[in-house]
Amino acid sequence: MSDKKKNAEEFEETFSDKTSEDESTVENETVEENENEDVQAISEVDDLKAQLDEMEDKYLRASAELSNMNNRFRNERQTLQRYRSQDLGKKLLPAIDNLERAVAIEVEGEQNESLKKGVEMTLESLRSAMQEEGIEEISAQGETFDPTLHQAVQTVPATEDHPAETVVEVLQKGYKIYDRVLRASMVVVAQ
Repeated sequence: MSDKKKNAEEFEETFSDKTSEDESTVENETVEENENEDVQAISEVDDLKAQLDEMEDKYLRASAELSNMNNRFRNERQTLQRYRSQDLGKKLLPAIDNLERAVAIEVEGEQNESLKKGVEMTLESLRSAMQEEGIEEISAQGETFDPTLHQAVQTVPATEDHPAETVVEVLQKGYKIYDRVLRASMVVVAQ
């Protein structure tokens, strides 16, 4: 029996050694698995943070672009609204020129005077409507020649009354709408 006891004791020692080795191996594997899981979790968190930063950057850029587009559209609408009468004004200028020529003619007789008075009233009404839309006459007579506002069609020698680079005579009136020239004044310039 003593051999059996010895064998049993050896078996128990071997078994307990194996069990403790297995337990320590299992513990080591569990620790390694936990460490691997922690590393993976940290890696996933870092990836998610990077994705969040990227999305946040895209959002901010899109938001800024949208804001810029809104500002640009608002400015374009304001410009369109401000200059909406530009084309109509250009089309009315020849009619105004003709009415001014008609008013400049000397007439005799009561009937002709009343007709002239009607033309003057029509001309004044057109001028008033154009002024309400921001269209105004460009002053030129006696002014310094400005190529952005005046179109020189003739030159004359400069005199004491008309120094060089001044407008001597206006052949056709010019008009502008706010800061845009509808039609440059056709002028004679002293040189």
